[in-house]
Amino acid sequence: MKLWRKSHAAPLAALVLLAAAQPAWVQGLASEQAIDTIIGSDVDEQETGSIAATGDVIAAIDKTPETTARIRKASALDTVDIVFLSDAVATEGGPPPEIEAKIDEHKAEIAELRKELEGNAMLFHAVDSRNVLMRDIIAVEFNDDRHVTIYATAKPPG
Repeated sequence: MKLWRKSHAAPLAALVLLAAAQPAWVQGLASEQAIDTIIGSDVDEQETGSIAATGDVIAAIDKTPETTARIRKASALDTVDIVFLSDAVATEGGPPPEIEAKIDEHKAEIAELRKELEGNAMLFHAVDSRNVLMRDIIAVEFNDDRHVTIYATAKPPG
């Protein structure tokens, strides 16, 4: 009985290639380079009231299209600051009206911003390492080419 046939070669080769391939997101987060990049960057957490940060948050939301484009290109950062707006969580009534109005005005752009954050392995890892949910991120601001501030409405428990 002959078990191997030439007609089996192509499907077998395809299976070998599929088994060896990993999704790009797995390679990005699992690669030592991505981990070293984010570990080499300072990831700082701060907590503040949304009233105190209203001007900064609104300015960052207004720049969302520009920021989204910068996120696509970001490959190395010195500092990632995550600012939690402690009184903007849903259980506290959500963001103040001024910020809520800006979020509603830029809803589609903020959704795109979140997608880009998920697609940037370095920034995704920075956010994920602090257990921040994408749905809680409302704005991102580049202070310069090497420093970014991420505004989130909820600090994860723990």
